[in-house]
Amino acid sequence: MNITAFLAALRSNPDKPISLLLPDGGFIPAHFHITEVGHVMKRFIDCGGTRRTLETCLLQTWVHDDLDHRLLAGKLAAIFDKAGDVLPHHDLPVEIEYEDYVVAQFPVESAEIIDGALTFRLGLKHTDCLARGICLPGECAPAPKAAPAQCCTPGSACC
Repeated sequence: MNITAFLAALRSNPDKPISLLLPDGGFIPAHFHITEVGHVMKRFIDCGGTRRTLETCLLQTWVHDDLDHRLLAGKLAAIFDKAGDVLPHHDLPVEIEYEDYVVAQFPVESAEIIDGALTFRLGLKHTDCLARGICLPGECAPAPKAAPAQCCTPGSACC
């Protein structure tokens, strides 16, 4: 889900509390705080030598012992409004950062009303080899924007 869709869900339900549904079916505790709205840009070179970038809007959650705290959708929309030029555009995918023994990031997949709360379903992130066409014969690598997929044909000695 990108920022535009995320904000549309918030603004359509300003008086609803927000809940965050983890991929395992559990929830981030309802008294979470959003402590950061950030633009994260990762620039890297994959193992095949292709330069890549990855950009996201990262919302950091924090759970404290303030058990009565509840974040309403309208309040989170107002926090986004303060972000201004921190977010370069609203096409960025939204991810939630949550710590439960380790810090993990979850992409926001969808929004729906569940038990009176605006519930954002969170998905999983996975690692991948982005240079499969170079590293693994017979496979194609995911192509960066505006570039063709790179494939390694068995017997071509490209690997």
